[in-house]
Amino acid sequence: MRIEIPAAGIDLVSHELAELGCEGVTVEERTLDTFIPPDPDEIPTGNLHIKAYFPAGDDAAELCRRVRERLEWLAPLVPGLVPALPEVTPVRNEDWAEGWKQHFSAVRIGPRLVVKPTWEPFTAEARDVVVNLDPGMAFGTGTHGTTRLCLEAIAELFETATPPRRVLDVGTGSGILAIAAAALGAERVLACDIEEQACLTASENALLNRVGDHLEVTGAPLSSLERGFDLVLANILAEENIRLASELVERLAPGGALVLSGILQEKEALVQEAFAAYPLTGPVVSHREEWSCLLYRKES
Repeated sequence: MRIEIPAAGIDLVSHELAELGCEGVTVEERTLDTFIPPDPDEIPTGNLHIKAYFPAGDDAAELCRRVRERLEWLAPLVPGLVPALPEVTPVRNEDWAEGWKQHFSAVRIGPRLVVKPTWEPFTAEARDVVVNLDPGMAFGTGTHGTTRLCLEAIAELFETATPPRRVLDVGTGSGILAIAAAALGAERVLACDIEEQACLTASENALLNRVGDHLEVTGAPLSSLERGFDLVLANILAEENIRLASELVERLAPGGALVLSGILQEKEALVQEAFAAYPLTGPVVSHREEWSCLLYRKES
């Protein structure tokens, strides 16, 4: 049920809808800047549309009548509230927690690397390195443009004459990048994330892929971590890459590769400008959808 109400009346109207059997209310989405979080204390103004969800068995016409009666009762308390009949649309009852899985299937990256969900059968070829993944509540399946760009960079680096031996994955999420590096042959992989749930998921996925002996997951801040990595991965927001620039570069060994992603193409120039101040060569830039990936090398 879609209803237009003044922002100041959201709480009052939601309470009355709950009294009528409403099982949930959502407020229309606002247009947000990708990198600027909304102010939680900001008070919305003007008229907003809310969506109220009722059980499908209810008599829609009778329910609309009762909702309008409540709106008429509230009108004197909420300036600008127009007690009109709400719009009603039937919706399917879906298992949203499981439904997303249909969009995550096995993907081949480079000549050897395959990333697949735990629930999908897959017949590997002789040289395949298969990463099984259950992202849980953490970010990273290999289908998102930024993750795919990073995986492609990793796969390419491990096909060179001197593949990275020590790898740092900053903002590991599901652990997919760190696990891919370990599975491809890295001797030491350190995966860090500030989110506890991400660390738990990454650890579980590392055990699932039997790379726990080579991969360590930590919630420690980047500034406290060791240095001398042959490969540093940072699939995080453009602004976070810029903020952490010095710490990322400091953790690279001479000649090491730095892979930056999570960067919208419109923010690419800002990231390049920020990293121009450091002793790096590059970047080699790749794009997928609206995203950019930058590959630097630290000068020896």
